[in-house]
Amino acid sequence: MTYRDSLSLCLSNIITFAIIPKRYLSLSFLPRKLRKLGQAVQEFQQYMEEMLARERASGNKGNSDTPSLMRALVRASEEDAQAKDSGQHSSKLGLTDEEIYGNLFAYNLAGHETTANTVAYALVLLAAYPQYQDWVREEIMQIQDTSAGDYGSSFPRLQRCLAVMYETLRLYGSIVFIPRAASTDSQKLVNQAGDEFVLPPSTSVNLNVQALHTDPKTWGSDNLSWRPSRWFTDCSARTLSQKKTESQTFISLPRGSFIPWADGPRVCPGQKFAQVEFVAVLTTLLGKYHVKPVLETGQTEEDGRKALLEMVDDSAIFAITLQMNQPKKVALVWEALP
Repeated sequence: MTYRDSLSLCLSNIITFAIIPKRYLSLSFLPRKLRKLGQAVQEFQQYMEEMLARERASGNKGNSDTPSLMRALVRASEEDAQAKDSGQHSSKLGLTDEEIYGNLFAYNLAGHETTANTVAYALVLLAAYPQYQDWVREEIMQIQDTSAGDYGSSFPRLQRCLAVMYETLRLYGSIVFIPRAASTDSQKLVNQAGDEFVLPPSTSVNLNVQALHTDPKTWGSDNLSWRPSRWFTDCSARTLSQKKTESQTFISLPRGSFIPWADGPRVCPGQKFAQVEFVAVLTTLLGKYHVKPVLETGQTEEDGRKALLEMVDDSAIFAITLQMNQPKKVALVWEALP
C-alpha cells in the first residue's frame, strides 16, 4: 500500500481509527473493511518511522540546515534528551517517538483533508459566481505578466486568491468547532464589549467557529453571502469595481473573529503552507481555464448557479471535517481560455 493510499484510508476512517486500538484492527475475525484499515494504519506507521529515521540520520550527518516541521520535532526531542543525559535541567517538553508520530499524523490531516476541502468548496463557489473568476483572473494575469513565478515575488501579490480562500473558510471552514479547556487555574476572559467572565479550573469549552464567522456584528447584513471582495477596505461592498492596478488593503478584524486555523499558542503550524498551497492551485487553474456548471436539458445559467449553491449548502461533518453530502450532484466543466 502506498503512502498516499494508507493515509487516505486512515483519514476517511479517522473516527474508527481513534476508537479502536490499532493492535486490534488486524485480528483475523474482524470484517475485511476493518482489517484493511488495520493494514493501512500499520503501513502508515512504518512510513512515519522511516521518515523519522531519515531525519535523524540527516541530522547526524549535518545535512539538516533547512528548517521544517519534522526537524523542529526531532530537535526538541534530541535537545531534551541531551539535557537529561548530561544531568542538566530538562524542559520536560521533549517528545517521545510516539508523540512525534502523533504530530506527524496531525500535520498530514491538516495538510490534506482540510486544504482539499477548501479547494473543493472554492471551485464550486467560483463556478456559481463567475464574476469572481474574472476578478481573480485579472490579478493572476498581471502577476504572470510581471513576475517570474517564484514565491517571493508572486505570493504576496496574489491577494484576491487569498481573499477567496478566506471567504470560503469563513462560510465553509473544514473545522466547525474547536475544543479548548481551561488550565488547572481559573481563567478570565474579556469579550469585545469589555465584559469579564471567569472560567473555573479545567472547564471545557467548544468554540462555535461557524457562529463566530457569521456574526452580523462583524460581517454585516450580508454575513451569509459568499463575497470575497469584503476582505478589502478599498473594494465596493456590492460591486467589483476596484481595479488591480490600484492599492488593496485587507480589512482589519477584531482579534478572534476569524479563526479557521485556531488562534493563540495553539494556532495551526501549517497555516502558511495551506495558504500557499491554495493560492498555487487557484492560480494554476484560473490562469488557464474558466469553470462553470454542466447544465441539464432545459436549465438556465441561473438554474445551474442555484444548483451549485444548494450543493454546497447541503453539507455535514464527515469524521471531523465539513464536507458536501453530494459533491457529484452537479458536474463542473473546465473551458480553456482563448
